[in-house]
Amino acid sequence: MLRQKQFVKKTKSGKVLKVVKEHYLRDDIWCSAEACKACEHTETVLSATPGVNKLFPLPHYIIPDTNIFMNQIDVMEKPQITNVIVLQTVLEEVKHLSLPIHKRVRDMISNKEKHFYVFSNEHHRETFIEKLKDESPNDRNDRAIRVATKWYGNHIQNLKPKVSVVMMTDDAANRAKATADGLQAISVKRYIEALDNTELLDMISDAKELDEGQQMMYAEHLSPAHLSNGIKSGKYYQGKLGISSHNYLEGSIYTKIDGIEGTILIVGREHLNRAIDGDIVAVELLPKSEWRTTPTGVVIDEEEEKEEEESLKAEQEAAAHNEDTPMTDASKMSDDSKLDTPQPCGKIVGIIRRNWRQYCGFIDRKSVHTPAGSSAPINVLFYAMESKIPKIRFRTRQAHSLLGQRVIVSIDSWPKTSRYPIGHFIRSLGEAGDKSTETEVLLLEHDVPFHEFSKQVLSLLPVEGENWVVQPEHFCGREDFRSLNVCSIDPPGCTDIDDALHVIPLLNGNYQVGVHIADVTHFVKPGNVMDQEAASRGTTVYLVDKRIDMLPGLLGTNLCSLRSNVERLAFSCIWVLNENAEIMDVRFTKSVIASKASLTYEEAQNRIDDERMQDDITKGIRILNQLAKKLKQKRLDMGALTLASPEVRFNLERDTQDPVDVEMKELKETNALVEEFMLLANISVARKIFEKFPDSAMLRCHPTPPASSFEKLEKAVSRMGITIDHSTSKALSESLDNAVIPEEPYFNKLLRIMTTRCMMQALYFCSGSMTVPEFRHYGLATEIYTHFTSPIRRYSDVMVHRQLHAAIDHTISYGPELTDKESMNELCGVLNHRNRMAQQAARSSVELFTHLFFKNKVEEEEGFVIRILKNAFIVLVPKYGIEGIVYASAKAPKTADGAGSNAAPQPILIYNPETDSLQSTEHLEEGQTPKKQIQLFQKVMVQISIDDDLKGGGEGGMRQKLKMDLLQPWIEGISVHGICNKDDPEAHAVTSLVDPTAFVPNGSSALKKREGQSQGIDESKRGGKRSKM
Repeated sequence: MLRQKQFVKKTKSGKVLKVVKEHYLRDDIWCSAEACKACEHTETVLSATPGVNKLFPLPHYIIPDTNIFMNQIDVMEKPQITNVIVLQTVLEEVKHLSLPIHKRVRDMISNKEKHFYVFSNEHHRETFIEKLKDESPNDRNDRAIRVATKWYGNHIQNLKPKVSVVMMTDDAANRAKATADGLQAISVKRYIEALDNTELLDMISDAKELDEGQQMMYAEHLSPAHLSNGIKSGKYYQGKLGISSHNYLEGSIYTKIDGIEGTILIVGREHLNRAIDGDIVAVELLPKSEWRTTPTGVVIDEEEEKEEEESLKAEQEAAAHNEDTPMTDASKMSDDSKLDTPQPCGKIVGIIRRNWRQYCGFIDRKSVHTPAGSSAPINVLFYAMESKIPKIRFRTRQAHSLLGQRVIVSIDSWPKTSRYPIGHFIRSLGEAGDKSTETEVLLLEHDVPFHEFSKQVLSLLPVEGENWVVQPEHFCGREDFRSLNVCSIDPPGCTDIDDALHVIPLLNGNYQVGVHIADVTHFVKPGNVMDQEAASRGTTVYLVDKRIDMLPGLLGTNLCSLRSNVERLAFSCIWVLNENAEIMDVRFTKSVIASKASLTYEEAQNRIDDERMQDDITKGIRILNQLAKKLKQKRLDMGALTLASPEVRFNLERDTQDPVDVEMKELKETNALVEEFMLLANISVARKIFEKFPDSAMLRCHPTPPASSFEKLEKAVSRMGITIDHSTSKALSESLDNAVIPEEPYFNKLLRIMTTRCMMQALYFCSGSMTVPEFRHYGLATEIYTHFTSPIRRYSDVMVHRQLHAAIDHTISYGPELTDKESMNELCGVLNHRNRMAQQAARSSVELFTHLFFKNKVEEEEGFVIRILKNAFIVLVPKYGIEGIVYASAKAPKTADGAGSNAAPQPILIYNPETDSLQSTEHLEEGQTPKKQIQLFQKVMVQISIDDDLKGGGEGGMRQKLKMDLLQPWIEGISVHGICNKDDPEAHAVTSLVDPTAFVPNGSSALKKREGQSQGIDESKRGGKRSKM
């Protein structure tokens, strides 16, 4: 049956057009019930014996409305909810409202065990309805759901065994209308209560039930229209909120202020106004009198939060009082103080897009007040493992059984009357402190997909499995390089070998050099489910004790891996280089190789150093090493940066995988050898694909860091007679080379570590979305760059391989996935997110294993102060590459029962903005220096242990964290006695650098680690690859 709807519309040019829309209604849309004989379906989805419920003892199918999926998606995903009819009306509404939830619904539909069936009610002759006059779209859709439910009830009423349908909706008015029509209708809460399942009951999202009353705690968010107009007019600033890892009351957005890129600081609960880390927010600048020149403090508990809020309020009142102070008062400030540019501050006036997700954490024991064993529903407070997230309040009947567990909670709402966001319980992960549980937590927290590959994905692997070999037909369109002396150089234990090299001296004195990269795209075809899964994962994630692969292991560690003595398919970049490592010619080709040796960095280095070894492979490595040194020098001459990050490596016990030793990584010449040729290949490929795809090439840029990032660092080192010029990358490189203090060899590396943290994040981008000057990679000092050399572990490289193949072979066909600028831009956004999350997950894994290593240990080591906060300072310990916070306040003593006093911590050192240091509190006359002082770059001695006084009530609370106590310099109230000489406070005396102060503008985490090479911008060949696999 064909229905037509006609209307007219007026175009911009004034023409009137008649538009006819056709809507087909059919009789052959089946119910998909297994027991139905009336329908002519060949495959059914709904089982003949669906579940029952105490309220509905007859087996029944469930028909939910749109809001059930939107608000109760976590409940609907549970295995107890099966045999669900998803109406077309509902599915289309969900898609319009939320694409992520729509995908989750689609996933349930594709899961055969769930028995979710999509019924096209909008195209069925008996269930399609017209919109009535004056009927809202929402009311029309509600009526469509009732009509479809009634049709189903009538259609299946004579089935054997007997079944019925139940409409599920939380809309009381819709339920009443359904009941009036003779339908079975129920709310999700009543339905779940009848299942007698406590866990499912806790998962029900019911924010209204938890409201705290009508007292306003936050300002009302402005409407979307108001925000849009304000952003266009320049009154408000839009940006992504980032919360400090040291203080959840401090956030910032990066945006343009008066045309100059910079950061707006948002400090205090009131100004953050219910925004959460990652939200896209609209910010209004505060008056300049309220801008900050001092850092905020570390906040770790309620008392310190209260103290910080009172401190902020006092500062703002003082700023308002001083607004009318004569200018002569300001002139009395020191020159150093005048150098501090006030930090623009603002307040959040609206949320443009929420970033709420599921959070891993634990229940605060102090919020559980019912007797042990009680199952009464109570409101409890939840601490997220991510310290940037505020407490979440949720209702549970399992409070006592969940204590000591890692649980997942989702946020439902944050009313302006509630101090904390309101959420619901999702599931328990396991015992706190268990290594596997904590690893799952960090993967979930960093949004790392770690599920097993589906049967659909695995079905696309070669049917020969591990017995797959290169066949004669594979040589079509490929060059045969099997006779070349190709070798690979990787970290020890590496099984996913992406790349290999060869070199041939030519008769004219030049060299043919080849970089051969695994040809992943031979196995991963565009658009199939394996390609979609790889694109979704984005990158392989390397943890200390395991690897989360982007591709199934058969490909990543076998068929694509360029192992020695087996033939493999490759994509090769072949140069002719002269003796000065200048490129005379470059070409690209698909190939077949047979690597002659799979070497570790150490094995390759030993070959270079051992003059007795004169085989062809070794001679080739020596030539490559000499060429690599020349390539590196060229890059440095162009302004490439050599930065640094503290890097550690764990030695794990074979059976338990517990850490038995931790040490700083040692880089060898061969690390740089491989790196240089990978960089050269990436640059060469970038030029080629941009030539072919000027509007859609997948490239990678590293933006120039803003001048404001270096302000504090410049000021700090200037007091030591050192100048940092960051006007260009070359100027910065030269400044770092010259920044040497002979009596402290580690200073230069420390400065490079701190400079690394002033850098912007390198990003993937689509060439059509930026101007050519914006393509520049600041850290590598190259005008264009991409990622080509690691397709086994990076999906960006897979896309680049496809574009390169299209660029060199004009006979192949390709689709819009290589040419569509919008889809490429969207993919770049996904890959940037996955890359960032993978790096953070790797750091968290190192942090977890560091805590395991230091458990039951107390170590005393030298460290350097790398950041000053208002009530603490951060110390880097070079030996272990770890960082920790040392507090500058004396904690109130514990009472006899072990409980802490309610008194606020007493400051021993106070922050001096003129010197950017912490100093003792005695009164100073003009020209006097404080008795005790902590400054940037100062060498200190610290005691490292694991903190057992955990937030959230001890055992089962926050994951144990690294604790650093000051040994020297001795400061009464802060320093502790060392384990070697408890009675001699001067036993561990250390000297400090010459009057050193500096600052790390972009913050630092509790523990930093990177497994890259010299760039420090995640561009190296081994940017994340590490393995004890």
